[in-house]
Parts: sequence; structure tokens; C-alpha cells
Amino acid sequence: MCGVVGIVSHRPVNQALYDALTVMQHRGQDAAGIVTWGEEGLQQRRANGLVRDVFRQRHMTRLTGNVGIAHCRYPTAGGAKSSEAQPFYVNSPYGICLAHNGNLTNHDELTELLIREDRRHLSTSSDSEVLLNVFAHELHVRASGKPSASQIFDAIEAVHKRCTGGYAVVAMIIGFGVVAFRDPNGIRPLVLGQRDTDEGMEYMVASESVALDVLQFERMRDVQPGEAVVIENSGRLHSRPYSGEVRHTPCIFEYVYFARPDSILDDISVYKARLRMGEQLAGKIVREFSEHDIDVVIPIPDTSRTSALQVAYHLGVKYREGFIKNRYIGRTFIMPGQAERTKSVRQKLNAIDLEFRNKNVLLVDDSIVRGTTSRQIIRLAREAGASKVYFASAAPPVRCPNVYGIDMPAASELIANGRTVEEIQALIGADRLIYQDLHGLIRAVRHDNSAITEFDTSCFSGEYVTGDVTDEYLDELEKRRNDAAKQAKKKKHTKLESAIGM
Repeated sequence: MCGVVGIVSHRPVNQALYDALTVMQHRGQDAAGIVTWGEEGLQQRRANGLVRDVFRQRHMTRLTGNVGIAHCRYPTAGGAKSSEAQPFYVNSPYGICLAHNGNLTNHDELTELLIREDRRHLSTSSDSEVLLNVFAHELHVRASGKPSASQIFDAIEAVHKRCTGGYAVVAMIIGFGVVAFRDPNGIRPLVLGQRDTDEGMEYMVASESVALDVLQFERMRDVQPGEAVVIENSGRLHSRPYSGEVRHTPCIFEYVYFARPDSILDDISVYKARLRMGEQLAGKIVREFSEHDIDVVIPIPDTSRTSALQVAYHLGVKYREGFIKNRYIGRTFIMPGQAERTKSVRQKLNAIDLEFRNKNVLLVDDSIVRGTTSRQIIRLAREAGASKVYFASAAPPVRCPNVYGIDMPAASELIANGRTVEEIQALIGADRLIYQDLHGLIRAVRHDNSAITEFDTSCFSGEYVTGDVTDEYLDELEKRRNDAAKQAKKKKHTKLESAIGM
């Protein structure tokens, strides 16, 4: 999962892009990059690390210009590489920079075609670079001289026909403006905003509406599935819907875990969706555990707080904050390596003993992926003196990998893969485990926008909305994503850096 942003303004955009990345830091802690364009030409800064560490005063000063795009990254296939920090750049045609959130499921096929038939060179293994070169090639064959909005739209139509998977893209064509588009399934989010100034209208696109809010842009609407938006440097806005087949299936895991609660995605409030997840979960607890002896509901900070509050309210029991979170530790879900994840749980959370001692506690989390964190947290609760520890997940069992831009583990490393609820309960050490039902989750999220009739629920259901995900593809993904493969890749990269003196 990554965060992307693009701005066309009448004033320097460097600070605005930095601020937007900062509020979307939760979407990627691995690397960050900003590219701007103005009278001094193209300026860029990209490197591994958090936004606050990548950009210093000297970098910000050099990022001049009123037009720019930016990206914060975490990798969908493992370890961090500075060479894969975005935005990427190609100089033909015109000079194009591109930042991408998502994952192409036909990455290998496209790579081969780009090299063999389009005669384009690739310097990384990132599918974002593949997407950039597909777009650059399609624009090159359609435009001569300064491109028109119509030619850019035609190029994006061709990109949709060649690329499959989930993708939300912002690109900057040097000397022309910013381009944004979204895959025909609308899997990954992209929001369009505007700001009226004395100099004229300014436009912004971002992965989440919260980035618009912070910069005081008015949220206009979501970029629609397959739609392309072109914003010229002058501030002129163009848009065109996709002429091909569109099936609006946004990723439901955005609402469960990734997006900030104060964001609105596809006209759905993430905060309200999580409130309703709590209501649905409480209903299931009442049905399946009607004679419960729960004394207190405690959330696993931070994402599950909203749902846990509603669970406590509807069960008629106390809600308490029982864990204090160290906010300087990254999200364990996206940390490579089992040992690193296990260690970070202890560093990240500390229990308040008096909230646990001699009580029957219901812990509520947004989801259970590997089970590593859940097992550690339950142990913390018992060490703090809990009599019984029940565990509830606001999401259904995560049984399958996500292939559209979320670095979920290999299927063999998902605790729910091939196991019953009772077996998972025993593995994490809970006295009782309750999962949300999938239909309850869909009902909770869909409530704000009845026009969306289905979601990408692949990590829960195993049904992949693009229709091109085969068993062979998942087998190959298993080899790339398991922890052993990631650690081997990390060691190889470290040796290479040492050999060339980096």
C-alpha cells in the first residue's frame, strides 16, 4: 500500500506535497519522494525512510515550482530499495514522472513485452516502472509535439487495455501538467479536490481525502473507475470516463485497516464504516455468546478503537484503554521478518495492569493476519492479570493473499489459511475467538454508498475481481512473499551494496 498525491497550483507546492505525504505516512513507511517542475526545470528528491527523514531543509529549498507529484511507499514484494523509491522518471516522450499505488497482476508479461516489442529499458523490478513505460510508450505513438488532453486520454485508455490489477496513478508530464487515473475496477482509492484562490483555481489528487482536508482543498469527488483526469499547468481541468467495461469494486481492506478514519473514500466515511463494523460484530457476539461474562472491552490501538467502542456500547459493558502505544514504532503488519514483528509488538504496546487484573477481557482488533501480534497481545493481557481473554476481529478470517497492492504474507503464513476458528483460537491462546462475518462487513461499509454493489474482498473470500488470478500466479506469489524469500532478497541486496561501497 502506498500514498500518492499531485498538485497544480499558483504558488510553490513543495511544502504542500510534504504535508500531504506526512498525513498519509500510514500508507507507506519505507520510502518517500517528491518531484516538482517550474522555471528552474525538474527537481526531485527521493530516498528510503519516513517523510520527515527523507526531506531536510536543503532538499525542500531545491524543490521549486508550482506543479508536482509525490509518493510514500511500502513494497508489495518485500524489502526496501532506494532505487525503487518513487516517483519514477523517463525522458521520452517529453519527460514523464509517475507515482503509483497498487499492483499489476500481469507485471511479468508486460515486462517481457516492453523489452521485446516496445524496446524500452527497465532499471528496477517495480511494476510502477512498468506502468510508467507502458503509459510513455502509448503516449509516444499518439502524440507529436506538445500533447493534447485528448491524446493523453487515448494513451490512458490503451494503458487500461494492457494493464490488469489495482492501480491509482498520478503522473506529471514535464511542461504540460498532472495526469491522474484509476484502474477500471476502482480497487485503489483516488480523490480529487479543488481550492479557489485569488490567482485562480488550484487542483489536487490524493489517495485519501484527509490529505485534501489538511491543505484546505475542497473534496470534489472520487476519481471514478477507469476515469482519467488531466490538469494543465495553467489550471485547466479535463476529465474523461473510461469507454471500456467498468466494474466498481473498491478494496474493502482500506476501510478495515489502511485508511485513516477521518478519510472519505468512494463517498464512504471510513470512521462511520468502522462504527458499523463494531455494531455488526456486537450483534454476532450476542448471537453466539449470549451468556457472556465480559467485564470490559479493550481495543488494540489504533485502528480498532472505533469498532471496539461500538462493541462495548451494544454489549452494555465498560470500554477501557488498556494498552499504551509507542507511536515511534512502525506498523507490524508491514514489517518484514517474523523476528522483527515479534520484537516490535513488545516495544509498541504496554499494558495498564489495573484494567486487566482479575477481569474477563474482550480484546478487539481490526483484523488478524499472521496471528503473531494477536498471540503476543493476548500474552500481555494475561501477564497483566486478566482472568479470561476473549478476542474479536472486526474483519472476517484473512485466508488468502491480496494481489492488488497490499503486501499480505504468503498464504502459508496467514494464520486463518486452512484452519478453523477453533484451531486459530488455540494457536493465539484466546479463551474464545469471534470473527466478523463477511456479509456483516460488507453491510457495514456499503451503508453510505448503495451504488457500490460489490467490493474486492479477495483476502477474505479468495475471489479476485480482475478474473486473471490463477493458481499458478498465486503459487509464484507464495515464493516471492514468504518470509524466507524476503530475507534472502534482503541479504542479497545488502551484499550488493557492500560490494559497490554504498
